[in-house]
Amino acid sequence: MTTSGQMISGKTGSAAGVLSGQVILADRVLPGRVVFGSEAIHEIVPEPDAPRRYILPGFIDGHVHGGDGADTMDGVAAIHRLSRFHLSHGTTTILPTTITRPWNDVMSALRAVAEARTGMSGNGPDIYGAHLEGPFVSPHRLGAQPPFTVLPSPERVAEVLDTGIVRVVTIAPELEHADTAMQAFARAGVRVSLGHTVAGYETAMNAICTVCAAGGMIGATHLFNAMPAVEGRRPGPITALMCSDDTWAEMIFDTHHVHPASFRLAERMMGGRLLFVTDAMRGAGQPDGPSQLGGQDVEIRDGVVRLPDGTLAGSILTLDVAFRNALTAGGMSLPKASALVSANPARWLGLHDRGRIAPGLRPDLLVMDEDFQILEVWTRGRRVS
Repeated sequence: MTTSGQMISGKTGSAAGVLSGQVILADRVLPGRVVFGSEAIHEIVPEPDAPRRYILPGFIDGHVHGGDGADTMDGVAAIHRLSRFHLSHGTTTILPTTITRPWNDVMSALRAVAEARTGMSGNGPDIYGAHLEGPFVSPHRLGAQPPFTVLPSPERVAEVLDTGIVRVVTIAPELEHADTAMQAFARAGVRVSLGHTVAGYETAMNAICTVCAAGGMIGATHLFNAMPAVEGRRPGPITALMCSDDTWAEMIFDTHHVHPASFRLAERMMGGRLLFVTDAMRGAGQPDGPSQLGGQDVEIRDGVVRLPDGTLAGSILTLDVAFRNALTAGGMSLPKASALVSANPARWLGLHDRGRIAPGLRPDLLVMDEDFQILEVWTRGRRVS
């Protein structure tokens, strides 16, 4: 039996790693070993007596504000700190996420993500880019966003695109200039995500058609949260998003933001187009007590973050917890739970080189014990502490 992390000679002649256990593949769990080098997985070999630990693809978080006391808006060092914190919880690809602040602050944060991406050392996750959540959101559906919204004018959109770092943008589609902004982002390959919106069904459907016609991809920012609810005579944006075959949706599955029954409904409707994010704020990984989000005071209590008025304010979720929630509260199989944190977000972001365990893909891998607690994290074939 091969021990976890043993080094052997790979098929290519270069040094390669081996992880042995219950390998979570796209359609099944295979007792076996994964053989990999620094750039790619070489092969998956059946091993009937493989140990009772689980080998998973690394997690991908496309919406995360902070962790370990750090926030994306704080600059390069903070982005590195929060990224390494989430790496310790299995996130091997991350999109640091902005919050609605004065425009110059938002642009400074985007430039910091670009700098942090190039400056992250080998013991960190892949900072793939930024998620621009705010300030192109509705002032009437801020949620925990501070009140610094602006319209997505052509000049602002061009300034954002010039950074070359934004991979996902949250937009309220009812805003002035939203249609032309969504077209510009879609043509640039940026994923458009509807969120923090008061839009109705018809406006959401128009946004879906607009983005698809421009050759882009469209989804929802934290489905069910900061958007109108589904009603019999007012189907709202949620119905438009769940009923279209061309849409995606992120979800914060800490069981506080979304009830398990609502998760199961969305998963049944959207399948592989549903993905988990953390929406974690700087208090993730820290004890209960006061914290801050976007310059606002918040309180962490019993795993829930709230503004003084009781509004949910981001989360302290990590993706390993979301994965376990999918198994326990969501009733998902291991392959489906794994897809929610790996394969599905990879497809949403167009990252075809990761998200699954298969020959030729990046060796971003996790080892979990029988209780699905993380034992080891590997990025690009290197084990990180």
